[in-house]
Amino acid sequence: MSAMHRRWSPRTLVRMAIWLLLSTLSMAASAQTRAWLDRDRIALGETVTLNIETTSPNAAEPDYTPLQADFSVSGHTSRRELVRANGRNSIRLLYAVALRPRRDGVLTVPVLSLGSEQTQPLPLVVTPDGGRAPARAGDEVFIESEADDSDPYVQQSVGWVVRLYSAAPLVSGQLDQPAPEGASLQRVGDDAQYQRDVGGRRYSVVERRFLLVPERSGALTIPPASFEGRGAGGFFDDLFGGNGGALRAQAAPRLLQVRPVPANAPQPWLPLQDLQLRYQSTPQDLRAGAAATLVVEAVADGATAAQMPELQLPAIAGVEVFAEPVQADERFIDGRPRAKLTRRFSLVPSRTGKVELAGMRLDWWDVRAGMVRSATLPALSWTAQAAAAAAPTAGTGPVTAAPTQTDVSADPGSPLQAIQGASRGWVLATLLFAALWLFTLVWGLHRGDARTATETPAGALAPSSPSTTTGLKQALDRGALGDVADALCAAAQPRARDLDDVIARLADDDQRDAVQALQRARWGGGDGVAARQTLRNVFASGPRWRERTADRPSPLPPLYPAGPTGPSGPSGGHGA
Repeated sequence: MSAMHRRWSPRTLVRMAIWLLLSTLSMAASAQTRAWLDRDRIALGETVTLNIETTSPNAAEPDYTPLQADFSVSGHTSRRELVRANGRNSIRLLYAVALRPRRDGVLTVPVLSLGSEQTQPLPLVVTPDGGRAPARAGDEVFIESEADDSDPYVQQSVGWVVRLYSAAPLVSGQLDQPAPEGASLQRVGDDAQYQRDVGGRRYSVVERRFLLVPERSGALTIPPASFEGRGAGGFFDDLFGGNGGALRAQAAPRLLQVRPVPANAPQPWLPLQDLQLRYQSTPQDLRAGAAATLVVEAVADGATAAQMPELQLPAIAGVEVFAEPVQADERFIDGRPRAKLTRRFSLVPSRTGKVELAGMRLDWWDVRAGMVRSATLPALSWTAQAAAAAAPTAGTGPVTAAPTQTDVSADPGSPLQAIQGASRGWVLATLLFAALWLFTLVWGLHRGDARTATETPAGALAPSSPSTTTGLKQALDRGALGDVADALCAAAQPRARDLDDVIARLADDDQRDAVQALQRARWGGGDGVAARQTLRNVFASGPRWRERTADRPSPLPPLYPAGPTGPSGPSGGHGA
C-alpha cells in the first residue's frame, strides 16, 4: 500500500498526539529574550537602567554599539541563574546597563543583538532639565519628596514620590516614609535607581513610589521621610574610630490641601485624570439562539481597578446578556495608577428582528479641570437573523444538514478516507487526554478535601487563621478603603461576594456595624478615618463568623474507601 493510502492505527495516532503535545509544551517553554527599562520617563541628565533577560542557549553578550548614537553607556553588570521550569533546568542570563540620554525628546532604545537573539525596541520620554535643584543639594545625602497633585480631592489617588540622593556609595541603610493621619499610604512597585547631576555634583538616586489616598477634606500633613545608613568610610575612619561613614537625612514635612467632594459631583464618586471607553470588538451580525461576543475596554488614569465601577451593558430588549469576569491590568505611570479593564459579553438573541444596544456611559470628575465629564460608547444596532436552517434530505426521515461538498469518502482507497481515518484518531487522542485530565482533577480535589477537612464541631464559631488576621491588619494600616474591603471578603471561607455578604456572615454586632461604616465611608457618606479606627479595634483578634450547621452526609459513596491505616477524616467542607 502506498504512503498516501496508509491507514494509521489508533495506537500510532495516540503516540503522535503525545509527541506533538510534548513538542508544543516545549515550544511554549522555549527560550525567550526580553528587554525593559526601569522607568519610561526621565529628565535630561538622569540615567535609566536597561535590563535584558534571556534563557536562550544560543545567546551571546549583548552588543551595545547601537546605543551610542543617543546614549552614554556605563555600569555594565551581568548575572547567571539556574532556573527549573516544567521539570527542566535552564540557564537564565540577566544583563543591566545604565543609559544617560544625550538629548531630550522621545527616544527609542534600539534593537540589540545577543548572538542569534534580538530584543525589542523600547520608547523613552526624556524631558528637558528644568534646572531646579533640590533644597538640600550639595549635602552628602539628602531626601526630597513630592506629590503629583498638591490640592487633591477626597478619595483621589495621588502619586507620592520619595527620592534619596547620595553622593557617596551606600553600604547599608533604611529609608522610611510614615503614613499620615487621615489618608492611606501604600508602597507601589520596586525602587528605581539611577544617576543624576545636581549642582555640578553626581548623585546616586533611589526613588520610591507610593499611592496616597486622602480620606477627609482639609489640611493633610505628610510626615517627613527619613534615612539612616552607612556609606563607604575612608581608611582613617576605620583606623582611628571615626563614624564609619554613618549617614542620616530627613526630608521636610509637606502639606496638602484636600478638597471635599463637590456638590454637583456624579455618584458613585470617581475622581480621575482621564477616562476612555472603547469597543475592543463588536459582532458583525446576530442570529437567534446563537451567542455573539462583544468586548468593552475602559482605561482610567488615576484609579486602581478596585476603585472603578463595574462595566455593565444596558439592558437589550429580546437579548440575553452573559458577562464574563472583568480582566484588570494595573500599572503606575508618573506615580499614578492607571487601570485597564476589559470585559467580554455574550449576546444571545431570543428572537429575530431589530436589536438595539444603547450606548454605555460613565460619569467621572475631572480633577484637573474641576468639572463633570462623561465617557461614552456609541449605540449599536443589528438585525437578528433566524438560526441557520438545516436542509432536509430526500424522503420522510429526520431532518439532517445537507453536505456542503461532494462526499468522495466512500472510496476506501481515497486520500480523503485516509485523512478522515486520521481525524478519528485525533478525536480519540483528544478524548483520552480529556479523560486523563478529568481523572487527575477529581483525584486532586478529593485529596485536597481530605487534607483540609477540620474537626470543628457543628455550631462552633469558625476561627480566623493568623494569615487572615495579618492580611486584614496590613490592609487597615497601609491600604486604601477598597483594599480593606477586599481583605474582609478574602477573610471569609469561602470568599464573600461583597461587603453585604460579609455582614451577613459575621456573628459580632460591633464588627457588622464597623463594616457598614466602611461602606458609608467608601461612597462619600461617612468618615473614613473613624471607620478605619473602628475596624482596627473590633477586628483586632480577627473576624468572628456565624455558626455553621453540620453538613448533611452525601448520598453518594466516597470516591475512595478508607485506607487500612485508619478511618477516613470527617466529611464536609470548611466552616464558614
